[in-house]
Amino acid sequence: MSRAAPGPRSLRAIRGAVTVTHDEPAAIYQATIDLLTAIVARNGLVTDDIISVIFTVTPDLTTAFPALGARRMGWLDVPLLCTMEIPVPGALGRCIRALLYVETARPRAAIQHVYLGAAEVLRPDLSHGAVSATEPAAARSSHGGDPTA
Repeated sequence: MSRAAPGPRSLRAIRGAVTVTHDEPAAIYQATIDLLTAIVARNGLVTDDIISVIFTVTPDLTTAFPALGARRMGWLDVPLLCTMEIPVPGALGRCIRALLYVETARPRAAIQHVYLGAAEVLRPDLSHGAVSATEPAAARSSHGGDPTA
């Protein structure tokens, strides 16, 4: 989908994170789709606005690439990259993080970063919505001061 954006557009980065309850491909794909859908909606984006996406997963997620969730959304020509987070003791587990590079007319202050489920603990100052009732309490533990959140 494309659109002609009014006014000058700038390169912006949008962060997001989501947790999954199980290391299963279907759970990873759905969590990725939920996260990307929320980022796109909250920032008024269309696929043509997205330059590229970097995904990271915690070391306890090994059954699927989050990028395949994005491909299932139809993001076929968006460059996607998956990598693994540093395994810091005490860090939030079963977490998918995304860094989207986009073109937008929104100023940096108007960008909405999205943290869903237990990932809200990573950046409570930026989170919108409640922690998912389906997440186990153990998954809602402290992030250990994660500066990359």
